[in-house]
Amino acid sequence: MSQVFTLPDVGEGLTEAEILSWKVAEGQTVTVNQVICEIETAKSVVELPSPFAGTVLSIMVTEGTTVEVGTPIITVGDSESAPSGTPDPGYTGSAPKDGVEGEPTAEHLGPREESTSGSGRSMDSSESGQALVGAGPKADPVRRRQRTRTAMRIDAEQPQGLNEQGKPAPQQDQESAKGGAARVAAGWADRFSKSGIGTAAQDLADKAGKFRDRGETWLRSLDDTAPQQQGAAQASIPRRPSMAKPPVRKAAKEMGIDLADVTATGEGGQVTKRDLLAYAAHLREVEDGPDTFWTSTHAPARSRDERIPVKGVRKVTAQNMVRSAFSAPHVSIFVDVDASRTMEFIKRLKTSPHFEGVKVTPLLILAKAVIWAAARNPQVNATWTDSEIIIKRYMNLGIAAATPRGLLVPNIKDAQDLNLRELAIALNELAQTARQGKTQPGDMQGGTLSITNIGALGIDTGTPIINPGEVAIVAFGTIKQKPWVVDGEVIPRWITTLGGSFDHRVVDGDLSARFMADVARILEEPALLLD
Repeated sequence: MSQVFTLPDVGEGLTEAEILSWKVAEGQTVTVNQVICEIETAKSVVELPSPFAGTVLSIMVTEGTTVEVGTPIITVGDSESAPSGTPDPGYTGSAPKDGVEGEPTAEHLGPREESTSGSGRSMDSSESGQALVGAGPKADPVRRRQRTRTAMRIDAEQPQGLNEQGKPAPQQDQESAKGGAARVAAGWADRFSKSGIGTAAQDLADKAGKFRDRGETWLRSLDDTAPQQQGAAQASIPRRPSMAKPPVRKAAKEMGIDLADVTATGEGGQVTKRDLLAYAAHLREVEDGPDTFWTSTHAPARSRDERIPVKGVRKVTAQNMVRSAFSAPHVSIFVDVDASRTMEFIKRLKTSPHFEGVKVTPLLILAKAVIWAAARNPQVNATWTDSEIIIKRYMNLGIAAATPRGLLVPNIKDAQDLNLRELAIALNELAQTARQGKTQPGDMQGGTLSITNIGALGIDTGTPIINPGEVAIVAFGTIKQKPWVVDGEVIPRWITTLGGSFDHRVVDGDLSARFMADVARILEEPALLLD
């Protein structure tokens, strides 16, 4: 008796494979699980073991040929007893040549189990005692070749126990259907026996009867199951993974992504690399989305409050600001400035070889302007005591810097002695040191006048608080284009707002106004620094 081995489904929904090489030849004896050939799929090269033991009667597919799953590729059996050119009745690929014309094939004897093997054989693997290649659950049934024979009984097509609408039939109808199927099976077995096929048809009919009995038991269990359990049963069905090339599958495995969740846009329904990356980006947006500051009202009261201890730099800064605000009488004035020429000057400095590698910002020009204006109005660079006013003939220029530790105001020692390039370098080093948290206490002591650059935060102006020991501070607002009247015409210009706070015990209204006007003059015309 010969046994036909069809190309099995090697998994992951593949429908075809190429025969690379045969490891056996016709007339050679093979054993169960002996490698008989190598096949190449869209995913890998696989060795196929033989599910049968016996002699190779024929090799049906040549090397290099691509065949579909379910196609016969080799016949194994007893060469002495097997008739030449007659395949085993268990083979589902074609009907026997000596069958009666118009008779149905063996598959019409009853329902078949499609989920037991990818080999295409109808015999139950547990009864035959032979291991089938590709055994196990599949997401989709294997596609079969179109039959040429058309004669068929309607009652043989319809599963037993179901009516025409696919619903469970009444018990009486099921019993009659069971008897009719048995008569049909017996009749076809007799016909196959007459055609010379032997007892194989009867075996198929018996197996169909067993499958019908199991189907009836399953239908009765469905009737006894609650409707709410159907959803859970459907959820337990394994999903079919999407098709993708090996590199994409490897990347998905490393990223922990199930390809079945990815929408495929590639040819033939394949998941491309772009699809995988787009899905990964979506997951990041969902998982790492913006955190909300607000806490739900259902959360415990303790978790809705965040407590930050007041210590270190923040505590000292707070004490100094309170002491300054309540001990020094503040007076503030503001002035709008056309800084268009300053912006042009900054542009020229950035392209100058002398300033190569040096960061140049409008704050540099303001710092130089404050030093220049303080020389013309020395009393703004002073300290108040209850007994005297101390005017300082040096400038320790403080620059307010926001850091993770809080607001710091380190100062540039003897800023009046620095040229424009040296002052730019000093400003950059001061800011970097403050942001890195490496500012030393000595760098924040001995300040004489300070600048706060609130324009870096997009703020136009504000009322700054004077640092303790000083009598003046300048707030530098953002520079932006605004409509400005020039010679009777409205044109866009770069405009900023300067704000100044002064200790009125030392700096009165006249002195503060003249100092702020001098600073504004430099921003309007930086060439005055050449005087």
